[in-house]
Amino acid sequence: MTLQWTAVALFLYVEIGILVIFCIPFISARRWQRIFQLSIWNSVARFWNKMFLTMIIILIILFLDAVREVRKYSGSQHSKDAKLHPNMFDHLHMKLFRSQRNLYISGFSLFLWLVMRRVITLINQLATVSGTTAALQTQAESANQAAKKYIEDNELLKQTLMEGKGDKATAEGMELLRKEVEKLKIELKSSQDDLNKSQSEAEAMKKQTDGLAKEYDRLLKEHQELQNLQDSGDKKED
Repeated sequence: MTLQWTAVALFLYVEIGILVIFCIPFISARRWQRIFQLSIWNSVARFWNKMFLTMIIILIILFLDAVREVRKYSGSQHSKDAKLHPNMFDHLHMKLFRSQRNLYISGFSLFLWLVMRRVITLINQLATVSGTTAALQTQAESANQAAKKYIEDNELLKQTLMEGKGDKATAEGMELLRKEVEKLKIELKSSQDDLNKSQSEAEAMKKQTDGLAKEYDRLLKEHQELQNLQDSGDKKED
């Protein structure tokens, strides 16, 4: 394996390792976001887009070169010439095998590079939605507790007035409390609506992540089927 394809293979192994780490269940999205927000990544973030596009261009060039090599060594003219010379036949098959290997390495590296970028984006979005949901839930619980407290005080004042122990000032205070309770109820409803919206966004993000995983499994299955067809075609040529 030449130096360039050794580098691509190592890059592929690194991508697989990073994606496996991202799939560890006990590391939450918010924890990953805190890791991404470390100061060491701030200096890298300025060059991230340029590095991402550069790697895509390099991998596409290598992939197209591998496709060209596969088509070159699987041509019918080479097969006819190789049958007349056994040594040449073995040499061509070796070249074809290497070009196919390079095709798979570069193709999977390009695919996983795009998948890794998308996974990082989804993790950040999921962490942001989770943080917003937790904050809204805390706010809604606080508003709910305050509303319950004011409702209890209101009921106590009503009971006092009904027993004839209240006066005009108490009635005015009860009216003010009633207005405050109505205001808190409105705020509570608004917070609850925001919480439901954030939960819906989190569910949509989760479904999008599941869809990405299913698409990845489907592409792997199609790749395996294509590889099996390629292998069966090589056996028929033998």
